Amino acid sequence: MKLSSRCEDDLGRQMTSEIPSARPSLRDLGWTPALQAGLDPARDADATPVRVTAVHRDAIEAFGAGDARPRRVSTGPSLPSREIAIGDWLLLGAAGAPLRVIERSSLIQRRAAGTGREAQLVAANLDSLFVVSSCNADFNPSRIERYLALARQAGVEPVVVLTRADACPDPCHYLDRLRALAPAVPALAVNALDRASAAQLLSWCGRGQTVALVGSSGVGKSTLVNALTSAGQETAGIREDDARGRHTTTARSMHRMPSGAWLIDTPGMRALRLTDAAEGVEAVFEDLALLAAGCRFGDCRHEDEPGCAVRAAIAAGAVAPERLARWRKLEREEARNSASLAEQRETARAFGRKVRACVEDKRARRGE
Repeated sequence: MKLSSRCEDDLGRQMTSEIPSARPSLRDLGWTPALQAGLDPARDADATPVRVTAVHRDAIEAFGAGDARPRRVSTGPSLPSREIAIGDWLLLGAAGAPLRVIERSSLIQRRAAGTGREAQLVAANLDSLFVVSSCNADFNPSRIERYLALARQAGVEPVVVLTRADACPDPCHYLDRLRALAPAVPALAVNALDRASAAQLLSWCGRGQTVALVGSSGVGKSTLVNALTSAGQETAGIREDDARGRHTTTARSMHRMPSGAWLIDTPGMRALRLTDAAEGVEAVFEDLALLAAGCRFGDCRHEDEPGCAVRAAIAAGAVAPERLARWRKLEREEARNSASLAEQRETARAFGRKVRACVEDKRARRGE
């Protein structure tokens, strides 16, 4: 969507002025009074807080106050990389070893892809989540609702960003569909190749704020990162037949913006499986949840039960039947994935109890 020339000039100045210091302070990195209050003056007196900007198999990269470049920190059994998310705050000991993760203000996670049942950490300590789709065949209401549920569960403000507005004859058609889907969620159509157009997103990108991009491959996340930063991410085209793209981002990465914000890019997610997100799902479908409260039966399945307020709204044309179907599908999936994860956690706890019992038994036999 075309901006006025005056607006373009103002936004262009925002993108290029007040370039942040090459050696960020803790405030520049996103440190807040709440994080400071969470430290123990006695236990953490000699510890150094750092912000995680990349996670590897056996190490992380992180910025500390005054660092010109990220430091590499090895991880180990006491705090493995899989338990650390990009955007996390860590405390390092005097020798530089990681001590613990500081309590997160927010966490975006999903059930790991494939057959694994564990949760995969996506990003932590976010202020906003840019849900990126595009003005073409990639636009998928069901997928967008899943991302919105992730954001709502984490307590992070979602913003839907529609790319390829320049290649679409009527971007407003997609924006109208979004407003019908989630009227309270900000939605913007941008040309990611145009820095002034991308600068519409700067309202969520102030000094020390952290924003993550999520979406399918080919929607223009890396192009958007290039427009908002100087990251120089590799980009690739999309297939003409179904608007799907190829993976150009293979790992999560955190970039500093000229505005002083931090932007996290994530690989495209074709399969987004929710877990521990019941509240997020209900928040996304709040309109249906409110209707369901008026059903005659508390366990109404919204099928053929008498006195179903949701079915009455569908019959009156106030609710699309597809939206009900998506809600029920997400509820079932979330419950199934969360139950699997809970079972896995209980198995781990039971194993831990068994190990401790064996150790205590051996000590007792030795008379310790």
